[in-house]
Amino acid sequence: MMRTVFLVVLGVIMLTACGASSRSSDPNSNAPLTTVPAEYTGKTNPFSSDVAPQGEKVFQTNCQMCHGPQGHGDGPAGQSLDPKPKNLAVLQKSVGDDYLFWRINEGKPGTSMVAWKGILSEEQIWQVVSFLHTLKE
Repeated sequence: MMRTVFLVVLGVIMLTACGASSRSSDPNSNAPLTTVPAEYTGKTNPFSSDVAPQGEKVFQTNCQMCHGPQGHGDGPAGQSLDPKPKNLAVLQKSVGDDYLFWRINEGKPGTSMVAWKGILSEEQIWQVVSFLHTLKE
């Protein structure tokens, strides 16, 4: 009897471990970020913070449903996503403009973050980057 219980418990533990996702669904995870590809490394925003209001409009139209109005990853469409959308107010403090531009432009495979390249102009993406720098935690 004890052996059967032990085997069942061991089986449950093994199945749980095997079924665990390697993706983090925590938008504030401290998991290391992917390195920016060479073609994007060192890119800097050609615009000043003066374009943040235009970036906010682009953000509201295209990003807010998942990332929420303040970029905290709490938009209504983002609630059912796995992994959850990143908290952009936190992320923008720890990455450079090159990372933000790259991720918006190319998206992120394995997540619901789509590539906006070809949908938004480079100017619009940089405007969004300017807006992201205004976000507060």
